[in-house]
Amino acid sequence: MTAPMTGPRVFVVDDHAMVRAGVRAELGDDVTFVGEGADVASAVEGIRATRPDVVLLDVHMPGGGGRTVLETLRAELPDVKWLALSVSDAAEDVIAVIRAGARGYVTKTISGPDLLDAVRRVADGDVVFSPRLAGFVLDAFSAGGPAAPEPEEEATDPGLDLLSAREREVMQLLARGYTYREIGSRLFISVKTVESHASNVLRKLQLSNRNELTRWAATNRLL
Repeated sequence: MTAPMTGPRVFVVDDHAMVRAGVRAELGDDVTFVGEGADVASAVEGIRATRPDVVLLDVHMPGGGGRTVLETLRAELPDVKWLALSVSDAAEDVIAVIRAGARGYVTKTISGPDLLDAVRRVADGDVVFSPRLAGFVLDAFSAGGPAAPEPEEEATDPGLDLLSAREREVMQLLARGYTYREIGSRLFISVKTVESHASNVLRKLQLSNRNELTRWAATNRLL
């Protein structure tokens, strides 16, 4: 009997076989691997055929790179989520792939558990960045995105006053893309306590997920 599929359906795109093997080993049975591609052509063909939940996408590859794969398929496969997994942490690479439609960007120094967390969060519709990369994206979109609300509009949001000092700390780290584990280490609290604070933050601010929290924090100049 075939074992039931578990976790998000993942397609891995990277031109290095050792990296693809490493990703499979790190994520193991917590996701369902549906395919892999070593270049743009094989990636496009494989993703079209398998329609995964999440594509782990290398940025620099032969034949145009990960951005070309994303731009080729984004409109055709709107339900597929894209998570860049790259050795590069250059601002131009991060901004380019996010503008193309990726839901997140993490570097290859990420740990296995954090990569699994990132894949799950992206599959659920969240956005994920390695901590130092979040600033690149916020700066880029603040410069070229919609105008921020007028000051009097920001002042009318009652949620901020409802947050405790600790909840504000957790809120800022969440909005910047830190994982629960990283937040716990920085604030010297348990992951369970971080989860509790995060839940309280979203409830008090009447937000649904990290994506909304990051936008809210950027709008209110809290990053």
